[in-house]
Amino acid sequence: VQLQASGGGLVQAGGSLRLSCATSGFIHAIGWFRQAPGKEREGVSCINRSDDSTYYADSVKGRFSISRDSAKNMVYLQMNNLKPEDAAVYYCAADPDLYCEDHLSAGDFTSWGQGTLVTVSS
Repeated sequence: VQLQASGGGLVQAGGSLRLSCATSGFIHAIGWFRQAPGKEREGVSCINRSDDSTYYADSVKGRFSISRDSAKNMVYLQMNNLKPEDAAVYYCAADPDLYCEDHLSAGDFTSWGQGTLVTVSS
């Protein structure tokens, strides 16, 4: 499994960004994590291939939306109404067996992409 994250950048507070994760290989759960300097890696969102069910951390509910395009082997994270506290390096992660439904744990994901930096100016 290979994952390639992209789409990070600099945006003003209140703005939007869409992160993309290109995938290859068989995967079931695909999640997005983020890590800000000095903080632990935090699970943000996840989608399951089998039924397209999704999970969102409370901190992003109503602002972020995860989706996938199976034909293109892509997973997206649409981030709206960004806040300075959303600034972090964002990672996509995947696992062939995991069904994600609550509290994402980094240790449950076996494959990771490189991070993409999101900066939010206030």
